[in-house]
Amino acid sequence: MTAAPTHSLALFCDLYELTMAEAYLAHGMKADATFSLFFRKLPKSRNFLLACGLGDLLETISKLRFSGEDIGYLQSLKMFSDGFLGWLSRYRFGGTIEAVAEGTPLFPNEPILEVTAPIAEAQILETLIINRIQLQTVLASKAARVVAAAKGRRVVDFGSRRAQGVEAALAGARAFYIAGVDASSNLLAGARFGIPVAGTMAHSFVQACASEREAFRRFAEVFPETTLLVDTYDTLEGVRRVIELARDLGPDFKVRGVRLDSGDLAALSRGARAMLDEAGLAHVQIFASGGLDEIKIAALADSGAPIDAFGVGTDMSVSADAPALDIAYKLCTYGGEGRLKLSTGKRTLPGRKQVFRSEQGDVIARAEENLEGERLLRPVMQEGEIVEPPRPLPEIRAETAARIAKLSVELRVLAPAAKPFSVTISDVLKAYEQEVVQAIKDRA
Repeated sequence: MTAAPTHSLALFCDLYELTMAEAYLAHGMKADATFSLFFRKLPKSRNFLLACGLGDLLETISKLRFSGEDIGYLQSLKMFSDGFLGWLSRYRFGGTIEAVAEGTPLFPNEPILEVTAPIAEAQILETLIINRIQLQTVLASKAARVVAAAKGRRVVDFGSRRAQGVEAALAGARAFYIAGVDASSNLLAGARFGIPVAGTMAHSFVQACASEREAFRRFAEVFPETTLLVDTYDTLEGVRRVIELARDLGPDFKVRGVRLDSGDLAALSRGARAMLDEAGLAHVQIFASGGLDEIKIAALADSGAPIDAFGVGTDMSVSADAPALDIAYKLCTYGGEGRLKLSTGKRTLPGRKQVFRSEQGDVIARAEENLEGERLLRPVMQEGEIVEPPRPLPEIRAETAARIAKLSVELRVLAPAAKPFSVTISDVLKAYEQEVVQAIKDRA
């Protein structure tokens, strides 16, 4: 049996990126270009977005190569010259990337990253960059809302099974952890990224046993410190079964929690807490799951429901209320000259840029400006090499929490902020934009 061809991520690009690349090279267009990645507007339910996905992206770009199978496939299309296919076979990204740190809150039109390289070399990365950054940025931004809604209670990612594919589930687990989610139920995410893993049990174990009482006993024999799922038949009756187990086992009872997965979680959690406390099981925590999102979690937290932790699945894993961004990767310099679009509603800012953040807000400026505040864009790749070794995820996570905490309270709550975060364009960049616009009109 003939093995299927193995294609690399270098082919994860749109056809037009390669047709343009060949056209650039055919006409001697080999000067350096800068492409800027940014989003034009916030989703309606977001006050900020969290930049995420850079670590995975840089690792991918540093190793990006067109394999023999890739070249063979492109040759089979009968679209590209042998000279261009030879160029692709030697492709190595050798340019520069400047980017904001993962976990940085961002706002419309601010560069997430900027890529500078010979134009064909940079153009080929467009789809890969947008895909890698958009997915994790969308998911980290959603998770930040869930974490805020939980108000200090633990949050566990339960969504792998309904994420949009295996890689999306793994990328999501990474993004969720950076945004403040405490653990993932997915073991591959734990192994790949060092994320804490957590899990309880499924209804099938209870159903497979002769009774709920038997199921709890059998499971606790194997995993004494587990969390028992109590809603397979009747939630409060399930809690009674746990209390009976505690009485039967005495000092050997080490169950840490009960999980509520359906019904009126506020009422059931109060009932369960009262029963557990009365039985002397105040240490047994209540874990809630089942169709949760940040709005439901906030309502439960605000109601004083005695829930210690939340398992959040589908809604977070697909960012159901805002699954995509108006994100773009646009040319802003070529051959040392500014480039922009004049399309209605699709403004782009010319030239290499920097974002300066201060207590007064952000200023998008030209790269060579020196304004007050923190410089958000920093070199992360030079001459195709990653500048610094990957940072541990717990470090990125802690820094993310600190950056979010610096935002105003109205930006950190779930409701739309009455006063959006201030983002302005420097006078120097405004003047340059007008200069480039005039130059385009003069050439027309």
